[in-house]
Amino acid sequence: MKKNIRFQILLLWIFLVVLGLNGRSYFPIDETRCVTVAWNMWLNGDYLVPYLNDVAYSHKPPLLFWLINLGWKVFGVNDWWPRLVPSLFALASVFITRKIAGRLWPGQTNITDNSSLILISSGLWVVFSTALMFDMLIAFFTVLGAWGMLIAAQDRGIKGWVLLALAIGGGLLAKGPTILLQLLPLALLAHWWKADNKPNAKNWYLPLLCSVLGGAAIALIWAIPAGIHGGSEYQHAIFWGQAADRMVDSFAHKRPFWWYLVLMPLLFFPWLLWGAFWKGLFKHNSADSGIRFCIAWALPVFVAFSFISGKQVHYVLPIFPAIALLVAIYTSKSISTSRTLTLPVSIALLALGAALFALPLYTHLHQNHFASWIETIPPWLGLFTILLAGLIYLLPKKSVTSATSQLAMMTITLVTALMFVIMRAAGDAYDVRLISAKLKQLESQNIPIAYMGRYPGIFNFLGRLNQSPENVNGASIEPWFATHPNGRVIVYFNDFNKVDLNQVEFVQAYKGSAIGIVKREQWLANKNARSFQQAK
Repeated sequence: MKKNIRFQILLLWIFLVVLGLNGRSYFPIDETRCVTVAWNMWLNGDYLVPYLNDVAYSHKPPLLFWLINLGWKVFGVNDWWPRLVPSLFALASVFITRKIAGRLWPGQTNITDNSSLILISSGLWVVFSTALMFDMLIAFFTVLGAWGMLIAAQDRGIKGWVLLALAIGGGLLAKGPTILLQLLPLALLAHWWKADNKPNAKNWYLPLLCSVLGGAAIALIWAIPAGIHGGSEYQHAIFWGQAADRMVDSFAHKRPFWWYLVLMPLLFFPWLLWGAFWKGLFKHNSADSGIRFCIAWALPVFVAFSFISGKQVHYVLPIFPAIALLVAIYTSKSISTSRTLTLPVSIALLALGAALFALPLYTHLHQNHFASWIETIPPWLGLFTILLAGLIYLLPKKSVTSATSQLAMMTITLVTALMFVIMRAAGDAYDVRLISAKLKQLESQNIPIAYMGRYPGIFNFLGRLNQSPENVNGASIEPWFATHPNGRVIVYFNDFNKVDLNQVEFVQAYKGSAIGIVKREQWLANKNARSFQQAK
């Protein structure tokens, strides 16, 4: 069974990666910006300091950009490798989670198998497994560090501390000091979760300090020369801004403290709706050191991120392995495999299926409030979701592991189908390859290009542009055209359906509105039109 589950995990991963890579292009703005920074690194050959729009890019360390460029060196520049990088880290995290489960509950292979199935199929994990972002890297280094601490606690050797140092160093290079927030609470709560040999300065805190310093040294091998090369502002950003400025003072995504708590059943769908989890929770054994380990891993980080002002759903991905382990151990305590336990999941899917079925019609009746592409979502998607709801309830459950396997396969099938079909229905609204190709044509003709607003690096990689568009605002566009009479400006429109094609050289749908390219005469003739809007 153990080998079969591993093979099943690999097949599930291949399935979601193949559909994920073929179902959509790079999602603007985060993914397109990330791959553009990597593309700039490729173009200028500067692997020490990342750049965006010819300015040192200090928002993230360079590990992901290095890995993308490494793959391009091996496979050539392509669209698929950058998004495969986070997927490989996601898969590695699943298998390390299995290692942790085997150490926490030795001999209980059902928990080992179930934890990996639960993790790879949880809703948000599926979505971000093929997303070009930094969170799967930090999730990997978090689970690697947790595994290292567990080895250090159980084997009392140097191996665990070396793994922890590598995890801290890798995490610092992947996303900055957030790795310390992910790992240090677990380390400092060791006196609560360690079953024996209570921590003291000699056997725990001194080696912990050495691991932290070792991890910091790994990051400083890059950061010191990068700071010198990038200048004083870049030095401040990478040594301070990535910690305090971005985690405490960031109000870009300000949300209430309870935001994660309300969303967690959706983000970790379907596992927190499974009745077997809640039934097992009531049989909680407070003396179980494995459960304490997982709580010490997940709860402090969850609380900390709840009170940090800037919140995004993917920030909590690094604690998903701990939650998967908790769900696995609690469901293992629920001996019953009654269909009734899956009823909450089926009800949720029935509601989703009905919503998907009705949404296109509702959008058609309220066109001014929704993007027009929503009308093209096929009705069969809703019916398919309803069918899955019925299967989840009706299929026989021979054991908790078989029920877990059923839920895992159906969840991955549903989430990937939703992403694939909805992105195809959206068409160009979340795919900027067409306008990127048009910009490449203009660049090859040596035509100057500007961007109305602050350019976030959307088009460079997809268009294989050698230069970024210049930044202009509404007041500076006319003077810019005066000095670049044959130039083009990228502008946004409030409503795609109301764009006059005579106003633009090129236009395509973009999210809920449209994006286009205008010439000088087109801008002068329509500069007062309310259809133009500046990018934010």
